[in-house]
Amino acid sequence: MSRTLATTAQACSGCRLCQLLCALDHFGENNVKKAALGIRGLFPSPGRYEVRVCVQCGTCAEVCPVEAISRRNGAWVLDRELCTGCGACIAACPGGVMFTHPGTPEPIKCDACGECVPYCPRNVLRIAEEVQE
Repeated sequence: MSRTLATTAQACSGCRLCQLLCALDHFGENNVKKAALGIRGLFPSPGRYEVRVCVQCGTCAEVCPVEAISRRNGAWVLDRELCTGCGACIAACPGGVMFTHPGTPEPIKCDACGECVPYCPRNVLRIAEEVQE
């Protein structure tokens, strides 16, 4: 089973509530810059927000030299205790959604926890689960 955070980007208002909830849940901080999902304004054209999330492709796990990224509950999850902070996963991420923050030595990556989903005021976010064959 594959689990990912899916979006309907055209509906996003840019409120950043999802980012706030992500940072609070994972780091206990009111700091949207530590959120594992990104929101980018595409203005003036086409005049909307784009929500960027990990698509759980597993490329990061393939390149991790210490196997700090493993599949849990259908999503690729970073084990902060095993991570050395080498950045190989960040360089290899095809979506450019893994990053570091000066306040954390390890990369930040969406683990498809879904904590943000019920609070999105425009129902942009959802958890998508697919059976892999």
